Amino acid sequence: MRDHRKLRAFELGDELALRVYETTAKFPKSEQFGLVSQLRRAAVSIPSNIVEGCARRTETEMIRFLDIAYGSTREVEYQLSLAQRLGFLSSDDATIVIDCAAETGRVLYGLIRSLTQTRTN
Repeated sequence: MRDHRKLRAFELGDELALRVYETTAKFPKSEQFGLVSQLRRAAVSIPSNIVEGCARRTETEMIRFLDIAYGSTREVEYQLSLAQRLGFLSSDDATIVIDCAAETGRVLYGLIRSLTQTRTN
C-alpha cells in the first residue's frame, strides 16, 4: 500500500476539489442539479481515485485508477470552460480554477507515465 498523502497529484486534486466547491457555490440555483452537481462529482473523483489506486495491491491497478483520475481532471477542465462561456464564472475565477485543473492533469500524467515506464523496464 502506498500513502496517497505523499503524492503531489493527490494534494493538487484535493485543492482542485475544494476550489470547485467554492466556485460552484456562486452558480445559479437552476444549475444545482446540472452543471454544479456534475462538476463537483468529477472534481471529487480525482483525489478519490488517487486514494483508491494507492490502496490497490498492484501497480497495474494503481495506474488504472490514476488514468480514471486523469480523465476526470480533463472533464473538470471542459466543464469549467463551459461554465465560463455560459457566464457562470468570471474570467478571473475561471482562470484560477482551470489553471489548477491543468496543473493537476500535468502532474497526474507525469506520474502515470513514470509508473508505466518503471513497470515496462
